[in-house]
Amino acid sequence: MTTTPPTAPPHHPPHTGAATRRTAVARLLPGLALAAAATAVLLAGSRLLGPVTGGALSPLVLALVAGAVVGSVLGRLVGNGGTAALVGARIAPGTEWTARTVLRAGVVLLGLQLAIPDVLALGWRGIAVVVVTVAGTFAAILALGRLLKVPHRTTLLVATGFSICGAAAVSAMTSVLERDPRSGPGAPARLRDDVAAALALVTVYGTVAIVALPLLAGALGLTDHQAGLWIGASVQEVAQVVAAAGTVSAAALATATVTKLARVVLLAPIVAGTGAVLARRSTRGAAEDGRGTGSRAAPVPGFVLGFLAAVLVRSTGVLPEAVTDAATQVTTVLFVAAMFALGMGVDVPRLARTARRPLLLGALGAVAVTGIGLAAVLLLAP
Repeated sequence: MTTTPPTAPPHHPPHTGAATRRTAVARLLPGLALAAAATAVLLAGSRLLGPVTGGALSPLVLALVAGAVVGSVLGRLVGNGGTAALVGARIAPGTEWTARTVLRAGVVLLGLQLAIPDVLALGWRGIAVVVVTVAGTFAAILALGRLLKVPHRTTLLVATGFSICGAAAVSAMTSVLERDPRSGPGAPARLRDDVAAALALVTVYGTVAIVALPLLAGALGLTDHQAGLWIGASVQEVAQVVAAAGTVSAAALATATVTKLARVVLLAPIVAGTGAVLARRSTRGAAEDGRGTGSRAAPVPGFVLGFLAAVLVRSTGVLPEAVTDAATQVTTVLFVAAMFALGMGVDVPRLARTARRPLLLGALGAVAVTGIGLAAVLLLAP
């Protein structure tokens, strides 16, 4: 009778986990270094261009454009093989991580710029103007996108950017769309193109609003308070709001700034609601296809919960002003890095070929947000 010797337990070298983590970090470093260097250059360039553009050009949009240029040049070199292909392969893990994780961290820190008491100071009329404008604009652009047969992802990003807070809102919605299990192969590349289109539209039509809305406010005889409400509820980027309202009066600027912050608060329910709808559709589609529901992502992304937690912390008033100021600067840095990384994956030729319908959608969206905002101000804040 023979006895089978007991099987020895598998041997794991000591500190295997630590070695794996070091390897993972090492894979990210080239791309992270490129994103960090580009961020430093872009922020410096944005400060230099600020006086020339009057603050209308967001550093996030500048970062996306720069990323698209670098990505196009690198992509052409990679296509030729050799050393360039090796460099591209080394850079990709770090830039992809930046476009995903750093972007979500920026959304969380964005919450530290918002205090609920500041929003409540608008009064029920001001808050009603914000809610009506955001909800009406979001719904109108979704309907216009379907009418113009613009791809749903592009329409959703444009609706979010125009109705809430420009590039930051587009960034937050991007993270939700990345988690859509129905996207299929090639979806990340297409999504980057959609993000580029949405950000370009926010920049173009937001810049037009800087000139148009103060002139229209004067022609319509709006009070400073009404003008501030209208500009804050209608213009996309914070910098654009400041540039537009600042030409009206100091009182209009103060009202417009708080109104803009109130719009940003609505980022969480819009993003969470979209995530819930996508999750429900995915589950229903899987059941109809006989694939079972399987595991699915939570309908409310963790970074949205983090954003809400940051808003609550800021609203308590326990954070020193120096901390909130620093958080604002860090948020900008994170968004610029993420936008540069996203831009590196943009297919510029494809974007140019498919931009006509989104451009029309942006024009109609700009009309929608300014028209709905003006109607809300005249009806709710006479």
